[in-house]
Amino acid sequence: MNPIKELRELTTEELINQRRDLKHEVLNLRVQQQSGQLENTALLRNNRRRVSKIETIMTERRRKAEMEAAAKPAEAAPSE
Repeated sequence: MNPIKELRELTTEELINQRRDLKHEVLNLRVQQQSGQLENTALLRNNRRRVSKIETIMTERRRKAEMEAAAKPAEAAPSE
C-alpha cells in the first residue's frame, strides 16, 4: 500500500504522536551525523520527508474542518 494512504488512514492523534516520534528520531540522527556515527544517511532524509507528509495531511484536515465550519452558518441562515 502507498505510504501516504497508510498515513491518511491514521487518526489525528496517531499522526501527532508519530510526528513527535519522528522529530525526536531526526534529532538523534542529526547528532549521530555530526559525531560521524551515522552510517545510513538516507534515514535522516526519509524521516524528514515522512514528517512533512504528516504535516501536509494535518494541514489538509485542518483546512477541511475550517471550510466545513465556515459553510455551516451559511447553510443555517434562513433563506427568503
